[in-house]
Amino acid sequence: MNLLEKIRKFLNWEVTPKPDVELLPTIYPHLKAFRLPLILTVLTMLVGTLGYVIIDDFSIIDAIYQTGITFTTVGFGEIAPISSAGRIFTITLIIAGFAVFSSAIGILVSELNRGNIVTILKERRMLYKVARLKKHFVVCYHNDYTMEVTKQLRKNHIPFVVIDPRGELHDWAIEHKYPYYLQAEPHAELSMLKAHLSSAKGLITLSDSIADNIALIASVRLFEKEHDLPRPYYVISAAEGMSDVEKLKKLGADTVVSPTKITAQRISAMAARPDMENLLEEFLYKSDNPLDMQEIDVPKYSWAVLKKLKETHIREISNCSVVGITKKDGKFLSMPKGDVLVTSECKLLVIGTQDGINITKGIIRKREKPKEIKFV
Repeated sequence: MNLLEKIRKFLNWEVTPKPDVELLPTIYPHLKAFRLPLILTVLTMLVGTLGYVIIDDFSIIDAIYQTGITFTTVGFGEIAPISSAGRIFTITLIIAGFAVFSSAIGILVSELNRGNIVTILKERRMLYKVARLKKHFVVCYHNDYTMEVTKQLRKNHIPFVVIDPRGELHDWAIEHKYPYYLQAEPHAELSMLKAHLSSAKGLITLSDSIADNIALIASVRLFEKEHDLPRPYYVISAAEGMSDVEKLKKLGADTVVSPTKITAQRISAMAARPDMENLLEEFLYKSDNPLDMQEIDVPKYSWAVLKKLKETHIREISNCSVVGITKKDGKFLSMPKGDVLVTSECKLLVIGTQDGINITKGIIRKREKPKEIKFV
């Protein structure tokens, strides 16, 4: 560790994060067209300098200066008397310089009109913004679902990056207020590096094509293995039919949403219990609601394992209620009584404030009996 790094560490300075992929190699092919004008410029300066030294016996510095002002046609005049042969040489040098500059400007305008260099530089700025994100979601493919999902992510202050291969993405990003976006094929490894997937919380794939979703889920799981990441990504996908839902889950999706099934469930619930459906919608989906509902995993080492639910005193300590327990085998027990045992690797469905739920998580994850129980 050098002195600068030691000082930075002592002062707790943060280094600006860099993206996982650099775009300079991508720019190089577009700069090849400038090689010929650059070579001609160097050759013209070299020939001009040697010409003034040989023809009019200029010093090296004077020859370089005279070549420069002649080549660029700035019109400063002669720095020393020039012979007739020198003037003919000067005229030739001016014409050569004009030709080189004209070709260079033509190539520059042509490359700018294509927009490749400008696009790459814009993407490079975007990558440095994305590199600052942590625990964000990578949302793949722009469509109606994406627009609604990103609205909810913004309301809940969850960062996200939208990836889509189509050229209209820039206009869509402006229209729908995507702060971070990348025009690329989502399933490609380079796209995952650009989206800073190594620091992401998860990925959401919302393509209308089941093939795109399958390819993306497989690519993400392969990316995890190749980069030896400490934790798996949370992958959410969409599917039309129930058969597709099962396929995507088997391939590695954690959650698969079927719009058809959700729509049917919501309509039937509204028809049977309209008041309860409205209440549930307000409770579950309203971002500023003080109440929340979460499932809390009970680890093997938890002190609460094989304790009765009433012995955990969750309600007294955190003011949260356990409204359901999912056993390790998947069996769900609703509204458990106080005599129900808390088993290893089960999940507690808890309702309460966000602060209360966080307290409950801390209680369940302790290895030893919490001290707070003594005061209950």
